[in-house]
Amino acid sequence: MTFGFKPLQHTDHLDSDGEQFLTRHNIPVLTIAKDKAYLEKYGVDVSHSVDYWQSVEYLGGQVTAIPAQHGHGWIHKCMANGAGFYIALPNEPTLYICGDTVLTDDVKQALDQVKPDYAVLAAGEAQMDVGKPLLMSSDELLAFIRLCPGKVIANHMEALNHCPLNRQHFAQLVKQHGLQDKVLIPLDGQTLELK
Repeated sequence: MTFGFKPLQHTDHLDSDGEQFLTRHNIPVLTIAKDKAYLEKYGVDVSHSVDYWQSVEYLGGQVTAIPAQHGHGWIHKCMANGAGFYIALPNEPTLYICGDTVLTDDVKQALDQVKPDYAVLAAGEAQMDVGKPLLMSSDELLAFIRLCPGKVIANHMEALNHCPLNRQHFAQLVKQHGLQDKVLIPLDGQTLELK
């Protein structure tokens, strides 16, 4: 999420309004261990911090931190810490929130090991003016969908100017490859009921 320095914080991950909401309402947060001190420095109540592949009990279930790599090549080192979370709660479908990541061996391992019912995938093909892509390419997105045992919820499109892949083009892409029945592409503000 951060380099531990406020001006370099990824505001599409946690913006100042979100941070204020968490602190004002004293909402407990689960985060990766690398971000614990930074969040606490700004008054966020970190109730749980975990290392990669570590699970913690949460709301009667478990949350597991999965490594995420925010970019290909050298640029991912400029993107700071990354993590996904696998959430397994009693009597609920399991959920893997991938975070901002490219398709890595860790991501493939998570899909194979935890077998999520749903996976939330940052699908915007984000790209800076320099360096390699920050998120999965179209080929990686298709591979991820094929590897995922459950349904994929695609997000992170049309929200930022560095995400050239929009919902319409992504829907066409998955349809061309016969994967449309595995993918949900919610609209802004749309609520999905996961069963």
